[in-house]
Amino acid sequence: MSTVTVQPAAPLQPAAPLHPEAPLHRFTDLLAAEWIKLRSLRSTYWVLALASLVAIAVNINAVHTDLTYIDHPPARMPGMPPYRYDPLYHGLGSISSALMAVAAGSLGAITVFGEYTTGLIRTTFAAVPDRRGVIGAKVLLIGGITALAGAVVSVVSFFATNAMLASRHVGLSITDDGCLRAVLGYAAIVPVCALIGMALGALLRHATASIVSLVMLLFILPMMFGGDRYRWLKEIGTHLPLATVQRLAINPNSTTTMGKYAPSVLDSWITMGVWGMVAVAVTVVLVRRRDV
Repeated sequence: MSTVTVQPAAPLQPAAPLHPEAPLHRFTDLLAAEWIKLRSLRSTYWVLALASLVAIAVNINAVHTDLTYIDHPPARMPGMPPYRYDPLYHGLGSISSALMAVAAGSLGAITVFGEYTTGLIRTTFAAVPDRRGVIGAKVLLIGGITALAGAVVSVVSFFATNAMLASRHVGLSITDDGCLRAVLGYAAIVPVCALIGMALGALLRHATASIVSLVMLLFILPMMFGGDRYRWLKEIGTHLPLATVQRLAINPNSTTTMGKYAPSVLDSWITMGVWGMVAVAVTVVLVRRRDV
């Protein structure tokens, strides 16, 4: 009679997962990927660089043109105070700030709707499912680049124009009352407009619609909320994006004002910050909840 020997069964090995866990992506990797995307589109940052140079040139040219009026001030009008030149109002002009606002807002919008238009957003989210991380990297990169551009335009414009005015003894120092605030506010509006552009790009996902909406928000809408007749209309207008930098750049030692119902300096800072935070929140919510 033969004996059958039963071998002990080998221990069961855990089955390999059908869908192995994707590797975790560091935030620095997301920043690097967004930088590669932006750098590959040379027209975007070249437009921002060109806009910065033009904005500085506009401010310098404005003050250079005013030298004649400083040397030969206009005759005093009856009942009006003597003419007094305001270096802040002319050295940090509204034309150049509007130019930087459009350039930065357009750059912010392009970084969002550009990926939806080309279909690259599907590849991005397939590689990195964490949509909040992707948008966070976009916000940090675009905000940082546009903040740098705004700081360069603001600082160079202030010191260059006041160096020109020093020979006329009307130049200002950065330590003078209201000057540092004006330089910071003039620089801060640039990244805020870039974030607003990103929100519009996420909302509309169309090039023409995003840029037109940006222009309407920054320039057309304020025309509907001007004047001092109705306070509620005026207060809406003073809480629009470009009105905040207008208030922050006013020289407290000049006769320049925003008329009746002008906001306070703190109110303008808060309003500018709220615009930026709301724009980021809108971008994150729309990208997370809408299909690609």
